[in-house]
Amino acid sequence: MKALVIVPAYNEEANIPFVLQDLQGFAGDVLVVDDGSKDTTAAVARRCGAPHVSHPFNLGIGGSVQTGLKHALRNGYDYAIQFDGDGQHRADQIEKIIALVEAGEADMVIGARTLPEGYKCGFARKIGSRIFSLLIKLLTGKWIADPTAGFRCYGPNALRLFSLSYPDDYPEVESIITAARHGLTVVEVPVLMRQRLSGHSSINRRKSAYYMVKVSLALIVDAMREKIAWREF
Repeated sequence: MKALVIVPAYNEEANIPFVLQDLQGFAGDVLVVDDGSKDTTAAVARRCGAPHVSHPFNLGIGGSVQTGLKHALRNGYDYAIQFDGDGQHRADQIEKIIALVEAGEADMVIGARTLPEGYKCGFARKIGSRIFSLLIKLLTGKWIADPTAGFRCYGPNALRLFSLSYPDDYPEVESIITAARHGLTVVEVPVLMRQRLSGHSSINRRKSAYYMVKVSLALIVDAMREKIAWREF
């Protein structure tokens, strides 16, 4: 099966060389999506010999992932892997999240950090993640232990669905609702993670409360939307 690794990157010039080096052992193609970075992220990716596209301005993680998914669908890839540009994801864990997609047992697989042997996150994030898990359970009947994880594999059905519409801003949680509502099978597998190599997360303590309210409302609104006619696409 033909695979594409999508690397969303915003101001990750310091981390991109390591990320691309780590991905060299993966038997698939790589696309760096420079999301309107203010630094030299695009130039560094080019210098490393990686295919890349650049947004003229910052669209957010959702826009970056959708750019990669559209590219994957248009170029005949069977599935795509979201692999963040901050260095936290590990290439040696990719096989864990693609196995169920390759076997036809899942449409979207999430590399869960909070399952056994998973990544240890802070207390505040654990509380927020638990609230999102409860909302997803309420709206879909499915329990997702680590709904904010960004290490994911999208199979053919997910590629078609999310190429048409993908949540912007903070899409990780909302995309799970969208996938479940459209009959896609979403599963989790435990993966090992690293700490961010350099820089800092875009979600700080000051943004946490805003993030919680906004995403919670987005989940409820998404659950009320009409389904997308994606199967014929």
